[in-house]
Amino acid sequence: MDIAALSVVSNQVQLKQQASISVMKMVMNTSQEQTNAMLAMASGISNEMELSVNPQLGSQLNVLV
Repeated sequence: MDIAALSVVSNQVQLKQQASISVMKMVMNTSQEQTNAMLAMASGISNEMELSVNPQLGSQLNVLV
């Protein structure tokens, strides 16, 4: 068995694994960002829906002195 060829193959496998892990991390980060954006959008929509159902809420402030 050729030690040099085995070393080259081993390094290529390691490089492929590192590249796969890097791509997987980028995908996970992108997914997390998209999830955060969707959650922010959903909370904004729920606030708008609340105002459309109860438009009088928050329109007056009663202050007693």
